[in-house]
Amino acid sequence: MQGLVRDIIQFLTEASALLLPVMITAFFSAIVLRFLVHYTVTRELWFAKEFYKRVHQHLDSDKFKNKNQSFYVYMKRCLEQTYYELFVVRAHMKRRNPDIVMDFSDRVFLIQNGSARLVKETLRQIKHLRYQKERPRFIEITKNVFDNNPNFKKILGVLPVQATHDVLSVLPGIFIIGGIFGTFIGIMGALPTLNEMDLTNVEQANEVMGRFLDNIAFSMSTSIIGIILSVCMTFLNTLLDPEKIFLKTINKFENTMELLWDCCENNAL
Repeated sequence: MQGLVRDIIQFLTEASALLLPVMITAFFSAIVLRFLVHYTVTRELWFAKEFYKRVHQHLDSDKFKNKNQSFYVYMKRCLEQTYYELFVVRAHMKRRNPDIVMDFSDRVFLIQNGSARLVKETLRQIKHLRYQKERPRFIEITKNVFDNNPNFKKILGVLPVQATHDVLSVLPGIFIIGGIFGTFIGIMGALPTLNEMDLTNVEQANEVMGRFLDNIAFSMSTSIIGIILSVCMTFLNTLLDPEKIFLKTINKFENTMELLWDCCENNAL
């Protein structure tokens, strides 16, 4: 049993040399993933804001002042107009330089496909609502529309957004644990070198003690770097929190539907 423990300790001591490069690589990979998650979620909010603008344009127009406005008809008109102007017109016109880049990125990140699914799913959810003075539970409809959209739930159609966010959220704690783990492993590996010390030989004792202190100092650096990476990652996770952006998207989309519902008189198809 003691031999097995020694082998495990020896393996961990040798593997600890890779701990620092692994932590740094994980940190920079996490930065890239955090920005990818942030971009995907912010594009959802962008579509919801553009939809909000076009609904207000319709409400302020003279055509809407006619009687017997249908909620479904105007939702369909505003959603299709939003999609058409944001993606189809932009792809053909490219009136601004960023349009070329945004058109490409929206295709790569499946934002355009996700928006098309959003339009279809929203119309399917509201198609058979009974018009009455009480508002339907638009918050539930909105959550279902966004939660059931596979294009908005994955980064580049591969990595799940929620799972990636959860891993990035616990990464600061892992950095601290990894730093402390590296420190203890370094100290454990440096202690046996003291057995080589010959107190009768001052020069040899100083050399052994110097190597021991160098190993201790290097092992302590893993904890310091782990703390630095943890603080930076915590700050980044707070600054680019996708849950706050997603909540804004849900509220914006829901409030737009409620506003249009209050201004209509029926839900005829």
